[in-house]
Amino acid sequence: MKNSLNIIINDERWNSQAQKSVDSSPEIFEKALSFLRNNAEIDFLPENKPIVINLCLSNDEEVHTYNLQFRGMDKPTNVLSFANIDDDAFEDMIADSDEIELVDIIIAIETMQKEALIENISFEDHYAHLLVHGILHLCGFDHQEDDEAEYMEGLETKILAEFGINNPYENE
Repeated sequence: MKNSLNIIINDERWNSQAQKSVDSSPEIFEKALSFLRNNAEIDFLPENKPIVINLCLSNDEEVHTYNLQFRGMDKPTNVLSFANIDDDAFEDMIADSDEIELVDIIIAIETMQKEALIENISFEDHYAHLLVHGILHLCGFDHQEDDEAEYMEGLETKILAEFGINNPYENE
């Protein structure tokens, strides 16, 4: 079983300014999935099928467009996730396929850079956090309600600790 992270770079700054983060993506992806398979109750992850995610590394302009189109928010954001798990036919897709496609994560470089500076954390640590955050959304986790947010943040913190990254929520 081989998981697949398809990385699409839509803004050249990811290659010129953030190559270390781009290069770390497969390891973050694999560790996050491994942690979730072993520690979270997700019905479809124990399956012996590879997980497929598309990761688009982009910019504020593109993310702004998607944020407006799909969430009605007229501004860029750091990360957006588009999950197959939200599709009514997801269970059938799992049954009919040799792999589990969780679909898309898109991350905006400018917003990430600004947030890392404001929060006084490294770009690489913030990137890892947002990638893990996006993966959790694709697996069905959310943070709309306080209890959901607490659980999701706990998972994020534990996964990030495997990389030696401090709890991103401890200063909130």
